Amino acid sequence: MPTRPIISLTTDFGLTDPFVGVMHGVIAGICPAAHIIDVTHAAAAFDLLDGALAIWQAWRYFPTETVHVVVVDPGVGSERQPVLSRMGNYWFIAPDNGVLTMVEREIRRDGGLVEHRHIENPQYMLPTQSYTFHGRDIFAPAAAHLAAQIERGAVSTETFGPIVQGLIQLPVPEPVQNPDGSIEGVILKVDRFGNLLTNLAASDLPDDLMNYSAVLENIYISRHCSFYAEAAGHKRSDEIFSIVGSSGLLEFSVYRGSAYAKTGMAAGTRFKLLSNRNR
Repeated sequence: MPTRPIISLTTDFGLTDPFVGVMHGVIAGICPAAHIIDVTHAAAAFDLLDGALAIWQAWRYFPTETVHVVVVDPGVGSERQPVLSRMGNYWFIAPDNGVLTMVEREIRRDGGLVEHRHIENPQYMLPTQSYTFHGRDIFAPAAAHLAAQIERGAVSTETFGPIVQGLIQLPVPEPVQNPDGSIEGVILKVDRFGNLLTNLAASDLPDDLMNYSAVLENIYISRHCSFYAEAAGHKRSDEIFSIVGSSGLLEFSVYRGSAYAKTGMAAGTRFKLLSNRNR
């Protein structure tokens, strides 16, 4: 029985202009059977790390063989290459600019297959390519042609272009475990609720997290909650607390408020987790 292919779209295009709809149209014209799912079109403009974080948060929740298209592409029209990547049991189509860094790190860490190819075959592009909209002219048609192959059950990645040994990697900061037991991290993103998402995964955190405080410049955060509403019963419900969010990353939050508005701290702010015994 033919498989109905799935294509996901992650971009920084927003929804004010017709860019997203045009990509949908290109895909539908090449592979009408494709089911298109929009992950987000609100990645911060030109922000590769924000795009990398968005697809990292989403990719694993899709069925295997999904084609993930990621277009956060400040270098559009330059010499950077479009790529088709097979990583684990998923497909990724994106510019070679680092936007797949976080996904690739995780899949390699888990021992998954990783293969990258430059997309060079003009048969998988629109006949004319602009210098400013490769989402329409290269990435959407390449994804649609790949989806059509998946639907037929006969994928030929070698027809897209040659294998490349590695992609450009973003300098995504890793947590630092210090000899004194403290952990250094950095804020990666402020989400729309004002939560501060960090680069510390649950596996990076100490088992006795309740006995640690986070220090963001001159702010100490000593409360840790398991869920947001847990903070409501506290005598200071507007106090900043830490929580492991749905993406598995440590966050700093305010119940029904904004940790960003309260602190003014944005992506790139560094912090430490200190044992209360060492304070």
